[in-house]
Amino acid sequence: MQEEIPQLEAVSSEAAAAAAGEQGDDVRVNASGERLPEKQYCIFRAGRERFCLHVLDIEEVVEWPSVTKVPLSPSFLMGVFNLRGGIVPVIDIAFTEGRRADLPPKHCVVAMMKGAEGADDLRLGIAADEVIGTYTTAEPLLIDEAPRDVPHCCGMLRHDDRLALALSLKRLTEAFPVPVI
Repeated sequence: MQEEIPQLEAVSSEAAAAAAGEQGDDVRVNASGERLPEKQYCIFRAGRERFCLHVLDIEEVVEWPSVTKVPLSPSFLMGVFNLRGGIVPVIDIAFTEGRRADLPPKHCVVAMMKGAEGADDLRLGIAADEVIGTYTTAEPLLIDEAPRDVPHCCGMLRHDDRLALALSLKRLTEAFPVPVI
């Protein structure tokens, strides 16, 4: 008796996606059968709003540091702090809500924006009351539904039946101009 050798069958990308979905993987496939790239975002709360940044824009998240006030600075600049020898300005994107002085933020999300050729990279701290976590999705941002009155927002991210304003570091530095220190 000859042993039967199993033969491999070609599987369509839709069938592969369905099989992966049965295994618990969250796979998104477009109409042409290509897997959509997944992006990961860090979601945090500043004031009453949820915000998110692409994880590749974030250098790290630190507990609220000892912040030194800068004289004659704009109201959104909370101050600066030393992060391993580098001075990082900290902005409060929720300053319009009137943050209580006795309740300082709990975290600082340190973001890094690559400088153009020959220019230095810009490190920027964003005051956060709560860091919710990371979220991975292949869904695109909801750009059409982004609020027009939030200039540093480039879209919205839907996660866990909630929305988070997606921040653009370029727009953030334009809306909250902080000179390089």
